[in-house]
Amino acid sequence: MSKKQRYALNKNKYLLEHEYDRLIHILKSFINKDKRNCVMIYLALFTGARAQEILNITIDDLDSYDEVIYIKGLKGSNDREIPLPSWLFKECLKLSPEQGKLFPITYNRLLQIWHLYRPVAKKFHSLRHTFAIRLYKKTKDIRLVQVALGHRNITNTMVYADYVYTQQEMRRLILL
Repeated sequence: MSKKQRYALNKNKYLLEHEYDRLIHILKSFINKDKRNCVMIYLALFTGARAQEILNITIDDLDSYDEVIYIKGLKGSNDREIPLPSWLFKECLKLSPEQGKLFPITYNRLLQIWHLYRPVAKKFHSLRHTFAIRLYKKTKDIRLVQVALGHRNITNTMVYADYVYTQQEMRRLILL
């Protein structure tokens, strides 16, 4: 990619609202039968963590006082603490980690699990984009999205603001 060319989001890179709803429905249906794997996907969806960041989570990364999870940043990104819904935090605590890791599996196994649960044929990384887009739509705070994703440079985060703004503006102007 040249310096002038920016990463562009499109609808193949994140879950659309109905796909998100379908994933939540699938996870709710299986959480009692396959707790670890459902919790892992929920964490990706509710934290915006990358696959390897999820796999690196240890029991020590859970802060019971504030119900936050500590994500150790990869690819030059910052470490961050992300608050979790109380029910998800409790589910994380119920997992009995092996070798300290909440999810003692390989990256390839994570992808296999994702393929079992995904509502549509999109990459695991789509959960990160989904988190960012939903957070931006909810807050309109691009700086918060930057911190939540661990981006060191706001330019990397601007793709979400640009995309959401463009989609909403086009809809508003075309459908007047």
